[in-house]
Amino acid sequence: MADVKILWADDEIDMLKPQLFFLEKKGYKVVTVSNGHDALDVFDEQNDIDVVFLDESMPGISGLETLSRLKAKNANIPIVMITKNEAENLMEEAIGSQIDDYLIKPVNPNQILLTLKKLTDNKRLVSEKTMTDYQVEFRKILMEISSGLDKDGWVDIYKKIIQWELKLDKSNTTEMQDILQMQKTEANAEFYKFIERNYKKWIAQPDEAPVMSHNLLKKYLVPEIEESKPTFLFLLDNLRFDQWKIIEPSVTEMFRVEEEKTFFSILPTSTQYSRNSIFAGMLPADIKKHYSSLWFDDHEEGGKNNHEHELIKSQMDRLIRKPMSVDYTKVTTVSKAKNLNDNILNYLKNDLTVVVYNFIDMLSHARTEMEVLKELAGDEKAYRSLTLSWFENSPLKYALEKLSEKDVKVFITTDHGTIRVHRPSKIIGDKQTTTNLRYKSGRNLNYERKDVFEIRDPKEVGLPSVNISTSYVFAKEDKFFLYPNNYNHYNNLYMNTFQHGGISLEEMICPFIRLSKK
Repeated sequence: MADVKILWADDEIDMLKPQLFFLEKKGYKVVTVSNGHDALDVFDEQNDIDVVFLDESMPGISGLETLSRLKAKNANIPIVMITKNEAENLMEEAIGSQIDDYLIKPVNPNQILLTLKKLTDNKRLVSEKTMTDYQVEFRKILMEISSGLDKDGWVDIYKKIIQWELKLDKSNTTEMQDILQMQKTEANAEFYKFIERNYKKWIAQPDEAPVMSHNLLKKYLVPEIEESKPTFLFLLDNLRFDQWKIIEPSVTEMFRVEEEKTFFSILPTSTQYSRNSIFAGMLPADIKKHYSSLWFDDHEEGGKNNHEHELIKSQMDRLIRKPMSVDYTKVTTVSKAKNLNDNILNYLKNDLTVVVYNFIDMLSHARTEMEVLKELAGDEKAYRSLTLSWFENSPLKYALEKLSEKDVKVFITTDHGTIRVHRPSKIIGDKQTTTNLRYKSGRNLNYERKDVFEIRDPKEVGLPSVNISTSYVFAKEDKFFLYPNNYNHYNNLYMNTFQHGGISLEEMICPFIRLSKK
């Protein structure tokens, strides 16, 4: 344990020579001080301290006060409180101040060693076990990816990849994380081929397809609606499956997760198409045909998702065929989020309440535009962490807490996910070509064929046509489209940003979660 450095603060440090000698023989480095002020100074000067031992009773500032100040400097530093006093209120105060362990004087060397192994070796052992397990699993996943998976197989493999991402996040094994990212890239390359082979068939033959955006509510929600129990559907725009898994422990503090289902977002995996399809229960071409006044093509002015209430109400009337009170609210600002929290119990009078929550979508767009957010959410791990921080402190969580006390049915889902893009692909189009970075629709598109899934006849996949020569192209894997004009500027702007609209595991395989009261 020669790499572990201990800072030990005790006003009777001279009486601890046997313990210090014992630790040094075991390979630990120990820096000693006799008071809290010196402990804080040493902690500032030496940035390689791994563990702090604090005497509870020292002259000057107490051990508890020193503890508080050390945690303010580094909330993650492990701190062991050493005390002569086992008084309950003292230990409650220390534990409330986030001590990691405590020892009672006189301290036994073996007790110290056990504590150190628990605080330092445990992380190393967990990390090494995680790495070893993933190395074994790596080969299995690699074989499965290339084995010709079906739709259920791809869902399973994506869940496995996410599971390992979350485990490796905790172990801080950068090398393994890089290998996993490479494996996810390989998986997306094969997943693209799978979509290219099957997508048109899914649209033409729904019985062969997985549950998709346009039949999501019919398949998963409608069978669960009961007359006697209010139902709430929370759609969190842009919620990737890994983001769901990172907030799941917080959700399970309030609810029981009854079922975790998946569905495939339609193409394009963008809000205008996927979410309108979810609420209408139709493919985009059919929405345009049956609700022409509610559909705006990409190049047209006007809100592309401003008529979701009408669409969801119409779908429920069509599917349930009896009077049903359906309410809808969209949260796009802080004030609307607060209003939802304040009034959530008023929605109990409805049979179905649909809440669209746009924060994650806004986070991904803001991250593209704001340098500080690019740094805060520089990769998937940080993006997940930021999502969790938001959820833990959001009005949405407070609203869910209120609902958890009531006899209601609650569902959480999304419309599509996002992928962090790395590789630009040049494209040329006219003025009416869409602006989305992951898909383009328009006339006379000129693009790199190897980078896209092309649809020359939009009717084949249920997409609307602006004119007879309209075609669609969808970026595969982690590609993003750029025009030749100002190419370098936009490449720098959008490189490593989270985008949606194309074909990837992250964008297409989405969660649908059924919750119940605990």
